[in-house]
Amino acid sequence: MRTTITFDDDTAALVEQQRRTEGIGVSEAVNRLIRQGVTRKAERRPYVHRSAAIGLKVDVTDIGAVLDMLDDD
Repeated sequence: MRTTITFDDDTAALVEQQRRTEGIGVSEAVNRLIRQGVTRKAERRPYVHRSAAIGLKVDVTDIGAVLDMLDDD
């Protein structure tokens, strides 16, 4: 398939680097970079919940009262 693509400067630099390193043409460099991006698994960081004491104490055993309190403000 033939098409015209406009690359951002950073992606054009990646294509050029791949092309020069591998000694290949632009189309092959683009295809390889796309395949690398599609097949690469994203790094998953473990979820870390951050909390901070803000000095409020709310009894949540009566959720209706909590909702009423929130509606009052």
